Amino acid sequence: MAEIQGLEELLTALNAGETIPGASTHHEAMHAASQESLRITAELNGRYHPPGEVRALMSELTGRKVPESLQLFPPFSADFGKNISFGTDVFVNSGCRFQDQGGIEIGDGSLIGHNAVITTLNHDMLPSRRADMHPARVIIGLGVWLGANVTVLPGVTIGDRAVVGAGAVVTKDVAAGAVVVGVPAKQVGTVPEG
Repeated sequence: MAEIQGLEELLTALNAGETIPGASTHHEAMHAASQESLRITAELNGRYHPPGEVRALMSELTGRKVPESLQLFPPFSADFGKNISFGTDVFVNSGCRFQDQGGIEIGDGSLIGHNAVITTLNHDMLPSRRADMHPARVIIGLGVWLGANVTVLPGVTIGDRAVVGAGAVVTKDVAAGAVVVGVPAKQVGTVPEG
């Protein structure tokens, strides 16, 4: 892993939910981490890798050892890479995109469907401050299932065992055991016990 100047300070600010001003030293560190992420994901996506090599590349991307039980089918992209944590027995299907600056936590036993997008940043609404970024962590609980083409917006928590139907856009927290669908996602049922 390349040494990224200011990365630890940036992660502290991101995890505290601090605004990252455009053209700041934090913004420069974020850009450097993004360049490293592009390099690693290009290697991940550029040719076949057996599962152990996929996990090694994901460990390099995140800067920490990922669980041996992680299963990830490329292609995969992360535009930062350093603020993702995977629980055990997580499966990430092909085509997923993680915008992880604000932090993405994926709980044990969760399934992330094809082409899911998880976002953790918003730009400032003021045109004069549009380069400023506001991070907000996404937490995906234990045993969650995100269907294909789901989009999860910044700051959302998805409770344990919840199911998010294909194509849903999750704009607010999802209760444990809820089944949600649609744009924006709304609860339509509950996951059966057992």
